[in-house]
Amino acid sequence: MPIATVNPANGETVKTYEPMDEAEVERRLQLAEATFRTYRTTSFAERAEHLNRAADLLESDNDEVARIMTTEMGKPLAQARAEAAKCVKGMRWYAERAERLLADEVPDEADVKDSGASRVRVVYRPLGPVLAVMPWNFPLWQVIRFAAPALMAGNVGLLKHASNVPQTALYLESLFQRAGFPVGCFQTLLIGSAAVDEILRDERVKAATLTGSEPAGRAVASTSGEMIKKTVLELGGSDPYLVMPSADLDRAAETAVTARVQNNGQSCIAAKRFIVHTDVYDAFLEKFVAGMKDLTVGDPMDDHTDVGPLATEQGRADVEELVDDARRSGADILCGGERPGGAGWYYPPTVIAGVDREMRIHREEAFGPVATVYRAEDLEDAILIANDSPFGLSSNVWTRDEDEMAHCARDLEAGGVFINGMTASHPALPFGGVKRSGYGRELSAQGIREFCNITTVWQGA
Repeated sequence: MPIATVNPANGETVKTYEPMDEAEVERRLQLAEATFRTYRTTSFAERAEHLNRAADLLESDNDEVARIMTTEMGKPLAQARAEAAKCVKGMRWYAERAERLLADEVPDEADVKDSGASRVRVVYRPLGPVLAVMPWNFPLWQVIRFAAPALMAGNVGLLKHASNVPQTALYLESLFQRAGFPVGCFQTLLIGSAAVDEILRDERVKAATLTGSEPAGRAVASTSGEMIKKTVLELGGSDPYLVMPSADLDRAAETAVTARVQNNGQSCIAAKRFIVHTDVYDAFLEKFVAGMKDLTVGDPMDDHTDVGPLATEQGRADVEELVDDARRSGADILCGGERPGGAGWYYPPTVIAGVDREMRIHREEAFGPVATVYRAEDLEDAILIANDSPFGLSSNVWTRDEDEMAHCARDLEAGGVFINGMTASHPALPFGGVKRSGYGRELSAQGIREFCNITTVWQGA
């Protein structure tokens, strides 16, 4: 994929960039290493001042950067504005709390009395330059949720962003520089995916974080494992959305529509598999399909648009293949399922019933506004269907029954269980998955500690 802004609403190439050559990448690696030597010694107050300034600047730039994101990957403009606002909140959250989250820890004296120490403490020290390989679907938030904690911990960042969002990537580098961070604290590398492996092997790069596809995660994990470097991976998701008889069906169906088509359906944590108890299956399905049909598909720059185009032509083709495979295998297409005419990479909100385990869409992630619906006999059956997936990012449960809530919280194989609400990331809550959805956590205290050297300091008498 060339490094270029291609407007998915019409397929037109807006701007193309030449990849950085080896000499420029080397210069930036040297700068990152040199900057880290001094930046690591700065105070939390200094780092927080810069990060708060970045938040202020982004708040002022909201409309400008939202339009860049919408032009590059097609999300509705209102959602792009909300993404930028969420980044402001995340930066301020870490600026205010990082010092407390990384404060020295002193073990209970009774626990270490036989260690021979007069004093023991655990300190959190930064690792160094961290490579972030980031996706296009939330081109600002995915980066900020890495950068804010990493920079507050005293690390420096190297961003390899998706090749179809170069303007967003360059904006991020500019944002941190304008905020007063030392030059070299956060740098964008305009490089293709093929260049990532060599950078990962460079001894100056101490760790890596990736949000993206399963193949990309395997590649980064393989090289990082060979080099014995810490990684955090947030990969795909095919999140279940369970609806039980006691649920508020109106709210559950209305939220289900939003949960499936947020970001044009291109979200790892979007609900994708709707598993409904047989007693309320027909009633829920009627409301859900009606809600999906009622959505407005169109120009993402129009504030009345609910669903814009998919980000890439290949992405739309991938979604079409999954839907067509399900159709050929006997599934029922209850709405959507056909590519519209005209320019742009649009695909309609689609609901598929009658899915079985042999269909690709049962095993693979549908990265577009396509929902599959399953009928469950009881809660145990619903949980079995939910866990019958290679992914385990998050999950949603709609019930008023406290026992059912407890069973789902215990038994669903996912990094998150959201009860009577839609999955969302929040600065205060750890975010990540299990199984092929990856490992490690972003956000919260767990996220800021992922790229720290957790050091025992033992002092004798």
